[in-house]
Amino acid sequence: MSAGASGGVVLVVTDRGQARAAGHDLADVVAAALDGGAREVLLRDKDLPPAERRRLGEVLRARTAAAGAALHVAGDGGLARAVGADGVHLAAGDPWPADAERAGLVVGRSCHTPAELAAALAEGADRATYSPVFATASKPGYGPDLGIDGLAAGCRAVPGLAVLALGGLDPATARACVDAGAAGVAVMGGIMRAADPAAAARALVRAVRAARGGVRAGAGDSAGDRRGGRHDAHDGHDGQVGVHDARSATT
Repeated sequence: MSAGASGGVVLVVTDRGQARAAGHDLADVVAAALDGGAREVLLRDKDLPPAERRRLGEVLRARTAAAGAALHVAGDGGLARAVGADGVHLAAGDPWPADAERAGLVVGRSCHTPAELAAALAEGADRATYSPVFATASKPGYGPDLGIDGLAAGCRAVPGLAVLALGGLDPATARACVDAGAAGVAVMGGIMRAADPAAAARALVRAVRAARGGVRAGAGDSAGDRRGGRHDAHDGHDGQVGVHDARSATT
């Protein structure tokens, strides 16, 4: 099986403000993205009061579970465990969680420099987002942009760590990112602001599947396979983009 055929990750990053500005309810946008083939969702919306964020997490857990998809929670391992999520995603400056807090969870880290990628690998992260690859309307003025060459260099520097490209991506650039060595892509505004989130997700999924540049270690692993630690690269997946609900996994 070719590297491109083994698939890759499309991670939908939530932002209820952008969804609302496009005239959509956040939960409906997530459901549409799942209908479009995305199989991973990252609950961000860290500005919500804890009780409201938990309620939103429970709604998204129900939606992702129904679709056989994975849910990750930004910055709060306790919340991730409380809602039955598959993973926790740490900001660049977040402390590494205690063993009890991260047990059974896929742990991701936001990275912006090669040094941060190396640190994420060393501390035991399962994956990292690497951004911004391009200028992004979600965070205007944030940068400098890595570009495809910078992304490729970062991916080469951390073999064994699944790197997800983030920032200013569309289907064409998403494919270029996976061709450059990324395990997949993480997208916020391109789906949250889309007039048709299902179509936007579908186009990204197709682009990532079509990439020929070699999906990195972990890109095809399910959340169930990856819970509790990193795995080596392997072949034999069926082209499913993203990961399945880990609650049914036995490993």
